[in-house]
Amino acid sequence: MPILRLQYAQGYNMKKLLLYFFLFAFPAVSFGQASKNYKTLADSAFNRQEYYAAAYYYKHIADAATPSKKEAVNLYVTYKLAESYRLYKDYTDAAIWYAKANTPEGVKQYPQIPLWYGVSLQANGKYQEALEQLNLFAGSAADDKYLAIAKKEIASCGYAMKQMENPRAVDVSPLVFLNKDQGDYALSVNLGRYWFTSSRMVEKDKFYTNRIYSSAILDSTKALATNFNAFDKEGQFEYATPALDGTGNRMYLTRWYKKGGKTVSAIYLSKLVNSVWQQPERLNNTVNADGSNSKHPFVTPDGKRLFFSSDRPGGEGGDDIWESDLDDYGQPTTVSNLGSTVNTIYDEQSPCYDQANKALFFSSTGFTGMGGFDIYRSDGDFGHWSVPSNLGYPVNSSKDDLYYNLDPNNANKFYLSSARGSDCCLSLFTGQYQALYINGKVIDCGSGKGMAGARVLLKDPAIKRGILAAVTDTAGSYVFKVKEKLPSYQVEISQKGYFTKTVPAPIVRPGIDTLINPDICMQSYKVNVPITVDNIYFDFGNANLRPESFGTLDKLAGVMIDNPKIKIELASHTDGIGSDADNLKLSQKRAEACVAYLLLKGVKQGRITAKGYGKRMPIAPNKLPNGKDNPAGRQLNRRITFTVKSVG
Repeated sequence: MPILRLQYAQGYNMKKLLLYFFLFAFPAVSFGQASKNYKTLADSAFNRQEYYAAAYYYKHIADAATPSKKEAVNLYVTYKLAESYRLYKDYTDAAIWYAKANTPEGVKQYPQIPLWYGVSLQANGKYQEALEQLNLFAGSAADDKYLAIAKKEIASCGYAMKQMENPRAVDVSPLVFLNKDQGDYALSVNLGRYWFTSSRMVEKDKFYTNRIYSSAILDSTKALATNFNAFDKEGQFEYATPALDGTGNRMYLTRWYKKGGKTVSAIYLSKLVNSVWQQPERLNNTVNADGSNSKHPFVTPDGKRLFFSSDRPGGEGGDDIWESDLDDYGQPTTVSNLGSTVNTIYDEQSPCYDQANKALFFSSTGFTGMGGFDIYRSDGDFGHWSVPSNLGYPVNSSKDDLYYNLDPNNANKFYLSSARGSDCCLSLFTGQYQALYINGKVIDCGSGKGMAGARVLLKDPAIKRGILAAVTDTAGSYVFKVKEKLPSYQVEISQKGYFTKTVPAPIVRPGIDTLINPDICMQSYKVNVPITVDNIYFDFGNANLRPESFGTLDKLAGVMIDNPKIKIELASHTDGIGSDADNLKLSQKRAEACVAYLLLKGVKQGRITAKGYGKRMPIAPNKLPNGKDNPAGRQLNRRITFTVKSVG
């Protein structure tokens, strides 16, 4: 949490304090004596979850050893140093020290080494190397808890590699005019101002402290951040994650402090009265349950609903996303957990709700992702939420990505906080979805002319759901503007009197922002009027389908699947050679062979009937007027037809 990120801010302070401590505490002691002292301090810091300090002490033991004393840097110190780096999210150094500990003896003593080594490699974007370690661990893991973690991260590595090959159509860049490389996060825009949190040091500061900052938006590349110094003059508390309602007069925020080595956080409300922000007041126990931490508030623009993250009882585990109704005074009256569709046994944090589109954005470590916290979207409202979808790369990275927030003045623009490119801290980023267009033309198969008024549905094949709909113009053309580049798209075309057709739409290539779909030919039909199916072949004199027939039958299966309400008769016809009985028998078997193939392709039984007509329904003469054989006519008579018998 950016409370979780507090450890990074503390790291800067701790480093200064430790340097001072080392200069004066151990001026002249032997390596052995110093190592014992440092090990005691390191273990104590580690047990207090002060991982930056622990890493400093463990690393000092390693660095202080002379070549002849390198054996003193034992496996325990190496492993604990790797653990310390990982737990304060310095994955670069963590991977280095896990690699040193990743020996047969090391894995024997600390079986989780390959798991955490893999996670560290994953965070560094080395997905293939990470997979090797994670699969190695999964193959021998005895603990179900750690095995579940390994399986989740294995899936995430596979997902991440696919994302890197096919990035979303979005530009993400740092807000260099606001970032200070000391922890900047949770930016939102309200009434022409930026609001965000930073742990940067200001005048007279002795420690890095999280505070709220505000800045007028000068233009798209400039801003002057000022310390929002309205609260807590003594610096007793830390303040973060400001969330303002649409009026700009109510600010919900997170306030926390350290108690007994633990962070205690709660959500507060400050009101703007006569242009002066009042001291924040703690929300009631509806949101701030006793003995629990609540944080990361988001208030809807109308000021009626509050979303937040909390580890309170009644959730799925870890931090969950909750929502609360607010009264006219901005106070919570109800509270409910968003449920197991959104929340997992891991952590869900930093919610943001797009009220206009009924879309929830949040960060989680519990779903398949790029690594660390990823940002997800779930559509819904009031207890009904869709399965979360990952926003993909480059919105998400191999590091932590949180605090997705929409720009109220630009539907294609957003802000996020990310640790990409850093081994310590979150920084502010902005993103812009590129304009993508999927277009094409619908024509009549018979005339080749454009079809006006056809319904076109753009679909995501992964979820088999429509995204956008359009109607073709007088020329039969259509166009869609999409915000995100999915791995693939489909367009479904429908028109009365025509078979509905679904075809793939091309995937955008890097640097190309237009998807062009080729002309789509629509086949018309009339009930009880047979349609001849070309290119279906059988071995001579029997009902064995030849392989060159499969492509045509596959297309017919596609027509049936795209048009689930139609029922057809599939008929086989022969020429005039042979007896009537033999031709009826052969044609029936051939029709049944075609139907059997279609059933294997997913067409439901009961929607299709096989019928053999033998030589009883010729469409061309088998003999010429002079009585001679007519091979061309007999070829026309040997045919497969399908007839729509009913619709709906």
